[in-house]
Amino acid sequence: MKQLIQPITPHLWFDKEAKEAAEFYCSVFPDSKITSATTLRDTPSGDCDLVSFNVREHPFMAISAGPLFKFNPAISFIVNFDPSRDKNAREMIDEVWSKLSEGGTALMPLDKYPFSERYGWIQDKYGVTWQLILTNPDGEPRPAIVPSLMFANNNFGKAEEAREFYLSVFRNAKPGALFRYGPGQEPNKEGTVMFTDFMLENTWFAAMDAALEHRFNFNEAISLMVCCETQEEIDYYWEKLSAVPEAEQCGWLKDKYGVSWQISPVAMDEMMTGGTPEQRNRVTKAFLKMKKFNIADLQKAFRE
Repeated sequence: MKQLIQPITPHLWFDKEAKEAAEFYCSVFPDSKITSATTLRDTPSGDCDLVSFNVREHPFMAISAGPLFKFNPAISFIVNFDPSRDKNAREMIDEVWSKLSEGGTALMPLDKYPFSERYGWIQDKYGVTWQLILTNPDGEPRPAIVPSLMFANNNFGKAEEAREFYLSVFRNAKPGALFRYGPGQEPNKEGTVMFTDFMLENTWFAAMDAALEHRFNFNEAISLMVCCETQEEIDYYWEKLSAVPEAEQCGWLKDKYGVSWQISPVAMDEMMTGGTPEQRNRVTKAFLKMKKFNIADLQKAFRE
């Protein structure tokens, strides 16, 4: 199988605010920009804006597709501010926190903690959550953005199992650090995961177990997009990851932990950004009928 070179891209589902939110994030974070924008016509949610953008050079996508899903902290985004890379890292973290605080809610206040001189967890005005951290420059360099998965409720205690599962599924993968809760750290259970990180397809992820009761789980508001070069890759990831048949739709699936993934051909992104409006409309009509994407049928619709 051909190796993927595409990073795994977080995909954010908004009601109507995808463009507005993308512009906001690009104004909040340095080294951020919108890379493309298009509109999908005549979907079940009507006309949907689709925006690709980079936050601190990490790719994101956003769609405006109706009020079906709400963001929650089950998937958040760790933002590393490294003094060895950014001389004004402390000032940057305070400035970003201030901007995200407008209309947002602090989940953990920006303060000094045992694991960092400066850290805070905030839910922004759209509901997306960010963990801002002043990184210890003595450690290994870490990417500026790291998607983080919280294993809570029925998933509590499964962070390590999930990490091993994802490492087994993705071909270009490697484990990182693993820190467990020790005795006396109640309500967290001794031996469960306080923090771990791992790389899948050149994209670093983090995971943690959360013992406290939370009123949220993974949902479709944030999905993880895997871009595939071939039908063989699409078939492979679909077979390995899909665990909820009724969730399969338009290239989307849910794994056994409830995390939503999109298994999408690279060719489709090229069609949707480079085609004529008529070609994009034909491809949209074709993929709306699919569960798992079929590259040949999408290309046929594009060429007709």
